[in-house]
Amino acid sequence: MKNVINSLVLAGAVSAALANVAAAAPLTKAENDAALAAKKEKCFGVALKGQNDCAAGPGTTCQGTSTVDFQANSWKFVQGGTCTSIHLPNGKTGSLKSA
Repeated sequence: MKNVINSLVLAGAVSAALANVAAAAPLTKAENDAALAAKKEKCFGVALKGQNDCAAGPGTTCQGTSTVDFQANSWKFVQGGTCTSIHLPNGKTGSLKSA
């Protein structure tokens, strides 16, 4: 019974690790093109920690790697034309450019 439980714990840990690696992958060209075709725009500074779409700055790899909420050099796709009207808790708004 102990081996079964250990195996289940190990399988769960491996599965979670693989999911994290997949989430940290950069957006593919097709994903990027689809978002732009849907009239989305890249909005910097609006993503919550770990929920950015890409460009998370030094020490990160890409998608899902922002280290703090509203990291100014990470972006998230938002509906076109809405980025700069997104009000953040820190008194700032979304930006079309990385800080």
